[in-house]
Amino acid sequence: MRFAPSPTGMFHVGGARSALQNWIYAKQQGGVFVLRIEDTDAARNKPEWTEGILSALDWIGIERGSYEGPYFQSEYAGEHRAAAARLHESGRAYYCDCTREAVQARTGSQYQGYDGFCRDRGLPAGEGRALRFRTPDEGETVVVDLIRGEPTFENKLIEDFVIARGDGSPVFLLANVVDDMTMGITHVVRAEEHLPNTPKQQLLWDALGVKPPIWAHVPVVVNEKRQKLSKRRDKVALEAFRDEGYLASAMRNYLMLLGWAPSGDREIVGWSVIEQEYRLEEVNPSPAFFDEKKLRAFNGEYIRALGVEEFVEACRPWLVGTGTIAPPPWQPDEFDADAFAAVAPLAQTRIAVLSEIVPNVDFLFLAAPLVDEAAWAKAMKEGSAELLDAATAAFEALESWDAETLKSTLEAVGAERGLKLGKAQAPVRVAVTGRTVGLPLFESLEVLGRERTLSRLRAARVRLF
Repeated sequence: MRFAPSPTGMFHVGGARSALQNWIYAKQQGGVFVLRIEDTDAARNKPEWTEGILSALDWIGIERGSYEGPYFQSEYAGEHRAAAARLHESGRAYYCDCTREAVQARTGSQYQGYDGFCRDRGLPAGEGRALRFRTPDEGETVVVDLIRGEPTFENKLIEDFVIARGDGSPVFLLANVVDDMTMGITHVVRAEEHLPNTPKQQLLWDALGVKPPIWAHVPVVVNEKRQKLSKRRDKVALEAFRDEGYLASAMRNYLMLLGWAPSGDREIVGWSVIEQEYRLEEVNPSPAFFDEKKLRAFNGEYIRALGVEEFVEACRPWLVGTGTIAPPPWQPDEFDADAFAAVAPLAQTRIAVLSEIVPNVDFLFLAAPLVDEAAWAKAMKEGSAELLDAATAAFEALESWDAETLKSTLEAVGAERGLKLGKAQAPVRVAVTGRTVGLPLFESLEVLGRERTLSRLRAARVRLF
């Protein structure tokens, strides 16, 4: 099995799914997983994109050292050119100097494919002359596909396609085939979008005298409008989901459900279950909807399943910042690990992605809360100033500073004014945390402490003047 991405951008979630499918199938069959970086597009390739592929694979559990490679397609240029020469010498390929304009002039159509004009001209290699594969005029090419059965293609409908450019460099179709032959690839699992290329590549395998691999073309991944996921339009970069705070375990589980499902009425299952139950032959060939809302719900379930210490550790990158995650709004010396540990169990049940931890706890580590102006306007209605005065006075008189005492105290303050607790606590919450929603208020006040809570209530009262 091989996974062969191009280092030309961020790592696509569809590519991550293909990698996992190859990875699992190789393990199930007692086979080998090979990582091959297809880096022959020198104009678009960047070393950082290659490192991005490796780190993304690390994150989803396909770790460096557990597979063969990475190999680089550019290192096999000699094999590519040798294969092109063999095809030419055997008469299975010929040189062509036709331009697109010349073909269009002969056929009278901009949509018709190549017309075979140079098939029998016997042109030698030369500048600007591409090498074309001579497609059989008769017969069919049958593709054995574990997901789609046996798609059949009439050879006469496949044009003589280019396998090497005018400068002698091979195109993707040939390079990909030669690499697979060189590496002994027996099964190719890849995206459905490559299916139209498959009969051409299978013809190349046959012409080079090697048995073609078994194919499996997994369904295309689409957005909510059933459009193929696009890097330009959709959120597709695996790194973006990672840096937003999706857990690798949740992402792996969700990606494997795109076109397949475990037994029973289950979706959230352990990786060991997926490794045991996954069957490539059971993958549904229909387009698979990448539902970010569902992924978010998955992630929330995985977060809640963590032990508290695991959750605290998982949050750490967002509490301190990393090379790809922005630092939090507080200074490093303002962070109190004990205070965070105290509220972590409360936050764990309320967030769906780890990055949401920051707005939930920032009030604990800042000198003053970051006030959401819309929340302030909503909470600070007529009578809020008097309520804050009364709450401040009542809190100042408390001998015990704990969540239950704080709750009963504010409940009494509200009752004196004909307010239920929900209404009474809104101005207090915004004064202390800056927001209308967040962690349970009274547990938050307990951790924040008496002096800081009272200081914020007084500051909010001054602002109301």
